[in-house]
Amino acid sequence: MSEALLLEFITACAGQYSGSTVANYVFGIEAWHDVHRVPWRISKSVVSLALRAANNLAPPAKPPRPPVTSETMTAVLSHLDLALPLDAAVWACMTTTFYSISRLGEFVLRSAPALKEGKHVKRSDMELDRCEDASAATPLYVTTFFIPSTKSSTNNGETTQWAEQRGPCDPRAAMLNHLRVNNPSPDDHIFTYTNPKTRKLVPLTRSAFLTRVNTALAARGHSPIKGHCLRIGGVLEWLLRGLSFEVVKVMGRWASDAFIVYLRKRSAVLAPYIQASPLFVPFTQLIAMPTRIR
Repeated sequence: MSEALLLEFITACAGQYSGSTVANYVFGIEAWHDVHRVPWRISKSVVSLALRAANNLAPPAKPPRPPVTSETMTAVLSHLDLALPLDAAVWACMTTTFYSISRLGEFVLRSAPALKEGKHVKRSDMELDRCEDASAATPLYVTTFFIPSTKSSTNNGETTQWAEQRGPCDPRAAMLNHLRVNNPSPDDHIFTYTNPKTRKLVPLTRSAFLTRVNTALAARGHSPIKGHCLRIGGVLEWLLRGLSFEVVKVMGRWASDAFIVYLRKRSAVLAPYIQASPLFVPFTQLIAMPTRIR
C-alpha cells in the first residue's frame, strides 16, 4: 500500500469513527502486510500525525450507558408473569446476568440458528458448589455456570457465579421458577423456553430478551436498556454493597482494570473509602489481593 492511499483511507474515516477505531483499522492493515511479508514502507511519523488528526476530528463520544439497578429489575418484575415460559426465562436470565456481572451475550444467542454445540451455556453447565468457611455458621452455597466460550477466552471458557439474594430479585428463585416452567433438558441451552405459538422449545435470543424487558420498562415509565447495561449495573450494585474493587474485578473476570470505565455514581462508590476513617479498611485488608513490593 502506498502512503497516498493510506492517507486517503484515513481521511475518509476521519470524522466518521473514533480515533481508536481508525487506529485499529490502520494497525490491522499494517499487520496484514507483516503476515503476508509485503513491505510496509510508510513512515511511522506520517501515520502518527494522520491518526492524531483523525482523533481530533472524531465525532462526540456516545453518552455513558445507564446502569441497570435493583429498581430497574423490580420494575421489570412487576410487569412479568412468571408462569409464562418466555417471562420465566427472561427473568432468570436477567437476574443471572446482573448478579454474576456477566455479558448478556454469554447467556443469550444472537439468533436461534446461532446455537452451536460447545459454544453456549447448557443446563448441565450449571452446578451448585458447597463452600466451607470457618467464619460462617453454615456452609456457603454458590451456583456456578461454565461458559464454554467468552470474549476473553474463546476456546477454554470461563466460570461465573451467583449466590442466593434477599428480596424479589433473587436469582436462585428466578432460576428455580424457570426450570419448573420450562424444564430444559441437560443438553438444552440454559434459558430454553417454550414458544407459545409453535409450542416448540427455543433458546432465548438477545432480541427476544431485550424486547420483553424494554416492553416491561416502558409499561412502568422507564427508559429502555441495552444489553451491556446489566453488566454495568452489576458492577455498581456490588461496589455500592461494599465489595472491594479487586473482588468485583474477579467476579467480572477482568484481567485488567478496564472495568473502571463502567463505574457510575463515583461519589457513592468512593465515599466509604475516602473518609477520615474509611469504613471498609479492615474488611478490605482481609480480602484484598497482596501487593507485590519491588
